[in-house]
Amino acid sequence: MTETATHFIDFEASSLDLVASYPIEVGVCLASGETKSWLIKPHVVWKDWSERAFRIHGITQETLQSEGLDVSQVAEELNDFLQGDVYCDAWTFDSFWLHRLYKAAGCKPNFELDSIATLLSNSQVEKWQEMHKSVIAELGLDRHRAENDAIILHETWSRLKDI
Repeated sequence: MTETATHFIDFEASSLDLVASYPIEVGVCLASGETKSWLIKPHVVWKDWSERAFRIHGITQETLQSEGLDVSQVAEELNDFLQGDVYCDAWTFDSFWLHRLYKAAGCKPNFELDSIATLLSNSQVEKWQEMHKSVIAELGLDRHRAENDAIILHETWSRLKDI
């Protein structure tokens, strides 16, 4: 049986409010290890902002306005970069933000988002947290930036997939 490519995605958002929040950054790590991230300029109707979330991700509203890309461009580039199944570790939030991005862009993703939990055996679930912490410590990447968090998911999965 051929192993399918396992790609990972992560979002940073304006807050954790599942009604008002919106994506401000998306990062992906392909099965090959190739990565990419996008800062997202808030759509005109997106107004939510949490200082608490800002203290976690460190992305300012000014940075989003000056360096962020239009939602349509981000959605188009994501569709060009990804295909097949893409996994995340916080499906409720990530699926909401993915939907919010594509709804604002007026298009649909050409990939399927699923929870990493669907990949894991019982044994892998038991080892996930410990391995995840180990990968974070080893890689030394800043957390709560979308690309880095996608890399951490990829590396954790890579170490556990054959267990």
